[in-house]
Amino acid sequence: MEIVEGPKLVALPETRYVGIRVVTPFRGMFAVRDKLMAELYGWLDDHGVTDFGHTFFRLHVIDMDGPMDVELGVITEHQGDDRVRSGVLPAGNYASLTYVNHARRANRTLVEWIRDNGYKADSWDISEGEQFACRYEAYLTDPRTERMKTKWQVGLAIRVTDPNRPQRT
Repeated sequence: MEIVEGPKLVALPETRYVGIRVVTPFRGMFAVRDKLMAELYGWLDDHGVTDFGHTFFRLHVIDMDGPMDVELGVITEHQGDDRVRSGVLPAGNYASLTYVNHARRANRTLVEWIRDNGYKADSWDISEGEQFACRYEAYLTDPRTERMKTKWQVGLAIRVTDPNRPQRT
């Protein structure tokens, strides 16, 4: 794993997007991500949307032994429809890390950095797993121009809570 930047704390603004949200098992999740990416890029082309930013993969609910609630999206002000829905990445303080290759190691590094620096992920337990206010991977390298995922520059972001504020229950 190559760390390009971070880990660090960053304040991010509210950001609008369109995306496709599904529930899928962890095993095979990245194949599903790739299919959603192809579907979303096709939808953007079909709707003449050319003014969009980074592609991202958002993790709404994580259960490594069960279903994962995930979303593939692109940053844009364009409105979605019944399948490709409009959404918002919420403003807030995020732990951030930019890396190339080895997503699991990068995620572990960022989660440990959050813990070691006295922050907490803005997440809570629900029956389906751990739900996040906002956790995503932004593909800073355009997946349409670089097919080798091991060469992608990826920005991880996990919204964190203020350690001085009460946590959700």
